[in-house]
Amino acid sequence: MTPGDVDFKDAVGKMHTEVFGRVTNTPWYSDAVYERFSDAEYQRRFNATQEKMKRLGLDVLIASGGPNHWSWGGGMRWLSNHWEWHGMSAYAVVPPEGEPVLICGPGGAHREAVRRATPLKDVRHSRWGHSGDVIVELIEEWGLADATIGMSCVDPVYGHHLPVDEWERLRDGLPEATLERVGDFFHELVHKKSPEEIECVRKAGQLMDQAFYAMSAIARPGVTEYQLAAAATHAVMDGGGQTDFNIIGSTPMNDPGMVFGNPWPSSRRLEKGDIIINELACGYNGYSVQLGTPICIGEPPAWIRDFFDEVVVPGFDLMAQQLVGGNTWDDVMKAGAFFREKGYDSRSLYLHCIDFVSHPPHVMVDHVVAGDDELDLEAGTVAMLEPTIITPDGLFGIFFGRTFVLADGGHEQVTKFPHELIVV
Repeated sequence: MTPGDVDFKDAVGKMHTEVFGRVTNTPWYSDAVYERFSDAEYQRRFNATQEKMKRLGLDVLIASGGPNHWSWGGGMRWLSNHWEWHGMSAYAVVPPEGEPVLICGPGGAHREAVRRATPLKDVRHSRWGHSGDVIVELIEEWGLADATIGMSCVDPVYGHHLPVDEWERLRDGLPEATLERVGDFFHELVHKKSPEEIECVRKAGQLMDQAFYAMSAIARPGVTEYQLAAAATHAVMDGGGQTDFNIIGSTPMNDPGMVFGNPWPSSRRLEKGDIIINELACGYNGYSVQLGTPICIGEPPAWIRDFFDEVVVPGFDLMAQQLVGGNTWDDVMKAGAFFREKGYDSRSLYLHCIDFVSHPPHVMVDHVVAGDDELDLEAGTVAMLEPTIITPDGLFGIFFGRTFVLADGGHEQVTKFPHELIVV
């Protein structure tokens, strides 16, 4: 029982009141089945987080995580196994020692379901978006009202932190505390994956392949772009995963007007002679992969097949050969010079890594975005190699991407879909 909770036996007959939001110890969802990591894996995560807190001089850490792409649950999900879709963020609040506390969404039935999925024993509801007040009370319970409190990013790529109203509640409720934004706190803890995490990456890769087979199976004249996205989404969710995004666009091969797939698949209906340019991403248990490969509706003209077979795939393969632990991201970038030497343009991004979702290091056409301590490729890192090669006239491009787990002696491609031009 946490402060304000009402035991189930005392809530029966009063569910129609505000008691519903505070009920706990119910028999609800007792037979629900959720996959989660081992107790040892969670303890490893708690220890790594608290060790870094000590290094940074933090007494408390507020680990944020939201439902948007750049967050994908972030540190909150990593510590709690919870996926939040009520609001901009949920929070795992980490003490100096012991287990974090999860603060998320509404109470009532929602919270009881969360309790079945999370390894954390203490789950508190946000009181309809007033998480800051709940965090204040928790920190006061711990006797740390004058503590140094770190706040990790909700969105590490754009650098967004918790909402300003939540920050104001923390500031006003803990006037003696020091509030510090600690940015992308979890990157160094998740950049290299544990064996259990890599297994989830592999499972996500299997689901991504199934999504592409499902999308290819329905691709025919008359089908809309959004129906392709629906087929891919069903395959992912049917296997227990989550869709991150579906970027799917189509254009005539004899008169193309598209260099990158459509981030919002439209109502355009496929016609014979079209090509589908795409990039899809899905996740499993918090770990995501991406994949992109063109699909032709009918036999492509010779110039498109030559473009794919003689430019796109050979250049991709040259870059993939550099994805070996001990090489540098510069080695990958230099291999990408193949496309320019052939006279083709491209999108500026060639490769990004994946923490939970897309994240630096980034390999660009002419430079690398990486910290000083991550210029070398390291085993356990997940990388998405994804050159988008554009014809010299700027009218047509092919996105071709696969997800890899790096190893000391090479790499493992976790998305196995064939490296060939798909014709349906």
